[in-house]
Amino acid sequence: MRFNFRTLAGALAIGGTAFASAPAFAEGEVNIYSYRQPDLIKPLLEAFTSETGVKTNVIFASKGLGERIATEGESSPADVLLTVDIGRLDGAKQLGITQPVVSDVVESNVPAEFRDPEGHWIGLTNRARIVYASRDRVDQDSITYEELADPKWKGRICTRSGQHVYTIGLIASMVAHHGEEKTEEWLSAVRNNLARKPAGNDRAQVQAIFAGECDIALGNTYYMGLMQTNEKEPAQKEWAESVRILFPNSEGRGSHVNLAGIVMIKGAPNPDNALKLIEFLSSDGAQKIYAETNHEYPVKPGVEVSERVQSWGEIKKDPLPLADIARHRKAASTIVDKVGFDDGPAS
Repeated sequence: MRFNFRTLAGALAIGGTAFASAPAFAEGEVNIYSYRQPDLIKPLLEAFTSETGVKTNVIFASKGLGERIATEGESSPADVLLTVDIGRLDGAKQLGITQPVVSDVVESNVPAEFRDPEGHWIGLTNRARIVYASRDRVDQDSITYEELADPKWKGRICTRSGQHVYTIGLIASMVAHHGEEKTEEWLSAVRNNLARKPAGNDRAQVQAIFAGECDIALGNTYYMGLMQTNEKEPAQKEWAESVRILFPNSEGRGSHVNLAGIVMIKGAPNPDNALKLIEFLSSDGAQKIYAETNHEYPVKPGVEVSERVQSWGEIKKDPLPLADIARHRKAASTIVDKVGFDDGPAS
């Protein structure tokens, strides 16, 4: 017997938000587990239902969805999992909860570097791991990730935990480009340039620049959009105004980009509708909605970014396949602990 989706939605609402539009498993529905907040994906799902007639049932939680699906096993009501970061996408594959997606539409819409080679995950939007720089205290208009180790930045860098998936993705990309030994040397030097122990989320780093605690910080591009449009907390608009975005390595390999993406769950009760959703999310119209709503970059070539994202400047993306970067995540995590990155700058 399968889980009742409505009952499970109520259980998962603890620590998150849940909503469901109709009883599960009826013809013409798809069940979605999502790490992406309901407000962010609602416009997409409304457009999907309008175009296809397929109803969507959604569970949102901030953590633990992949593990829950693994625990539910064959009884899981989930058709797809929406998530962020190559770590979580590849992590779902490693949990054994995914199945390959075979679709000419997806292969045509999503470049190979943003898909699992075996089809177990598909990227939907990009975000770049960039540098926020103080408008008042940083004059230069370009930077590289390698430069963050330069002693000129001593006491001037803020960032979130080295073990956060966003940071691990960047460090894994450095391992992919430079090897483990050189990346360890680099990260040790970056640690010594920190203004404080890593703490807080990406927006907190911009707040720290605004407060004068540091001059540059690592963060994802879309947080700039979230801060610039935050009507509930207008102070964040001031934080955003105090910084500008520098796209690292623009004159070289390009900036590290990560993904928001989707997987189809092994044993999905509605596989045909799951495939319809995945193909829809890779289409021109959905890519435009997704990117504009979340201030991200479409993965489908030719789909324009929003005016706001354009205003941040032109991005050159590191072409290294995300699957290659994912293979170095374990090494990246080990290096973070080895150099004591989260302990902050050496005395």
